[in-house]
Amino acid sequence: MSRKHTFDVLIIGSGAAGLTLGLSLPDHLSAAIVSKDSLNAGSTRWAQGGVAAVLDQEDSVEAHVNDTLIAGAGLCHEPSVRHTVEHSTAAIQWLIDLGVPFDQGENGESFHLTREGGHSVRRIIHAADATGVAISNTLQKAAKAKKNLHLLSNYIAVDLITGEKLGQKKQGCFGAYFLNKATGEVEVITASSVVLATGGASKAYLYTSNPDGASGDGIAMAWRAGCRVANMEFNQFHPTCLYHPQAKSFLITEAVRGEGGHLLLPNGKRFMHKFDNRGELAPRDIVARAIDHEMKRLGADCLYLDISHKDKDFIIAHFPTIYERCLELGIDITKNPIPVVPAAHYTCGGVVTDINGRTDIPGLYAIGETAHTGLHGANRLASNSLLECLVFAREAAAEIATHASSGAKLPEIPDWDDTQVTDSDEAVVIAHNWDELRRFMWDYVGIVRTTKRLVRAKHRVKLLREEIQEFYGNYRISNDLLELRNLVDVADVIIRSALLRKESRGLHYSLDYPEALPRAFDTVLTPKYLKELGEL
Repeated sequence: MSRKHTFDVLIIGSGAAGLTLGLSLPDHLSAAIVSKDSLNAGSTRWAQGGVAAVLDQEDSVEAHVNDTLIAGAGLCHEPSVRHTVEHSTAAIQWLIDLGVPFDQGENGESFHLTREGGHSVRRIIHAADATGVAISNTLQKAAKAKKNLHLLSNYIAVDLITGEKLGQKKQGCFGAYFLNKATGEVEVITASSVVLATGGASKAYLYTSNPDGASGDGIAMAWRAGCRVANMEFNQFHPTCLYHPQAKSFLITEAVRGEGGHLLLPNGKRFMHKFDNRGELAPRDIVARAIDHEMKRLGADCLYLDISHKDKDFIIAHFPTIYERCLELGIDITKNPIPVVPAAHYTCGGVVTDINGRTDIPGLYAIGETAHTGLHGANRLASNSLLECLVFAREAAAEIATHASSGAKLPEIPDWDDTQVTDSDEAVVIAHNWDELRRFMWDYVGIVRTTKRLVRAKHRVKLLREEIQEFYGNYRISNDLLELRNLVDVADVIIRSALLRKESRGLHYSLDYPEALPRAFDTVLTPKYLKELGEL
């Protein structure tokens, strides 16, 4: 018999989006914030650069909106962009009031702002080069002190519980099944409002800046439950991840280029001016493609990012985390360039939501990297991601507070049935399929694409989905199996979306369709229609 927990609000994910929503709920609503690993395991802690916001007299809402629209390559939803930017100052003030230790400016009265690619002015507020850690620690401390919040670690979501799955006329989302990783048992958590704040799906790729948990869980669960997803072909590849055999997923923040860092070929020559007149400060999609192009042209394993021409004290003060990590690996960035490669970094598409985070299913919300809000368009502007987490989490919390009531009556939820499954002695199948998926996604659905490669990937992912579904139906579930199942579902919608876009725009670059179409359209996938066509 499954153990059951009931709350007013269930928040799946403990990064900036999930914690912000929980902290923004009124005290009379009980809420569970569930992390599939420790509370520290999400992508928020890995964010180095900072948060983009209008914080200086030299800046304006219009300038920030315009920079976002330009980076988004014509696909941003301007109302969403404007809403986000107009609420940016208040969101940062909320973090300051909570105690996030952002770097002070030289006069000690204002905060130090840095500049990143695609931004026309300095507007990135940060805590040295470890902004994510500072924000995460502060949010966690506040969440632990809030009595109506219950923090659950090492629970991985299996699937959402909806009215349709229960065979009921009343539609809605009423909770989820979770694998308790400590006991191996599947438990039920019910709630009248369910929030997906599980991050993105960059672990679908062989090289990524993301932690291991970025397996697209929320996007996959919402897709299986019947929600539309949009613009999943736009996967942002961060141009500069540290290239070293012992440097697993270590990002070199965009702020290094913002503070004057030069990208170099192996012979020490700069090259970005050949691709864009903004040079190293061009948006990420342009820089990533340029690096990818030069690596392939030269047959190079990596290129280099050099900040050593700056003063040593300046480098150590602004980039202490990068300096220390590189020094551990024998690279002194005050004297030598940093070896870098592009890596999958951010999922610009996601579950379709409105301005309040509502999805197609009543009672189900999606926020942060899991959601498609229309903010990012075809390419996310640097440091808009944490801003999106803050703004939309606060909007969703206000929406939930307006409609939720404490102790709302929920339908009867059946226990998880695992009586027909056995323990698997074929864990090698999961490991092999995981490796195969990530390799063909990197080779066929990466920075530069062709229709032929995408068709190959679609064929491969179809076979993998069938194999994994059979495994899922016959054997007891595990963390690795659940993540692989989610990644395969997300990879499938990425490939389908990429095949539907007959142009090159932003992060989606096709050698078969190198030009952008005159008008920009979202790629929206609807699971119901694909099922009717026999595609799912």
